Amino acid sequence: MAGMTDTALVIGGTRFIGRHTVSELLANDYEVGMLNRGTHENPFSDDDRVTHIEGDRKNERDLRTAKLSVEPDVVIDCVAYQPADVETAADVFGDVDGYVYISSGDSYAAEEIPKREGETPLRPCTPEQATDDGSNTYGNRKAEGDRVVFAAAEEGVRAMAVRPCIVYGPYDYTERLDYWIDRVLSHDRVVVPGDGQNLWHRAYVEDVASALRIVAERGEAGRAYNVGDRRALTLEETLEAIADAAGADCELVTASADALAAGGLEPDDFVLYREYPHLLDTCALADLGWESTPVDEAMARTVAEHREADRDGSEWDPGREAEERVLGVKETL
Repeated sequence: MAGMTDTALVIGGTRFIGRHTVSELLANDYEVGMLNRGTHENPFSDDDRVTHIEGDRKNERDLRTAKLSVEPDVVIDCVAYQPADVETAADVFGDVDGYVYISSGDSYAAEEIPKREGETPLRPCTPEQATDDGSNTYGNRKAEGDRVVFAAAEEGVRAMAVRPCIVYGPYDYTERLDYWIDRVLSHDRVVVPGDGQNLWHRAYVEDVASALRIVAERGEAGRAYNVGDRRALTLEETLEAIADAAGADCELVTASADALAAGGLEPDDFVLYREYPHLLDTCALADLGWESTPVDEAMARTVAEHREADRDGSEWDPGREAEERVLGVKETL
């Protein structure tokens, strides 16, 4: 099908996952249309292979206008945050060769290792949650979007879902990994919460983009596909990978909850810390021919772009003074 599907519509497309998805599609000889509100700078403004349609994805007329303008073979939906968004899109694009909804690993309800598509239960979603826009209901809304995809496929729509875990890489506006990169680059001693062995599965953004394309081309209607690094790193291994990529000499100092308390801190004050391991099974995606970028390569590209950007992850900073108190306590033990 890849040879026939040469036009794609990306709903979103300028910031992070969408930006990399547009690049992935261009690299695979697609002509690309982007539908977004135009509130962020368009990195593809000088590329005549990319058509920008300004519009609101919540406006059905704007979706239909984009469809008429682009005549897409495949649609990648990067910004569907409420189930109604997915319902409308699955209706408007019901006759395309592939509609792919970006869901989330947060749609899973059960803490299992690993979390498997079709086996691990999904979160419920009440009518009140379905129309919310807060972070507490994010996973519920993504899970309901998955169920919309499954129902659309039952009606003959070639609709699929892709569930990334925490996504990292160049242009990451969440700045979650930027916090840790900044710490490793800026300090010779870095506090790591717990024993450093906590595991929160991550997905390199270019691999998420290739997963979206591959699922659009080869995925099975009505299925969800997990995406994450084939080699999942603990937090300590993640910081070591950052240090290796940056050529930095940095001592990682693990700190128990008691040691952190000396600085008025607790493990959850640190971004990307998760007490129970979060790991997604990615075998279904690999069976489609998808491969992930080796972690050292992915981290090298991520660190290189971080150095060029002005992101430092400071919004996630638990406070260096508090960390210094923890380091002082650790030295006396």
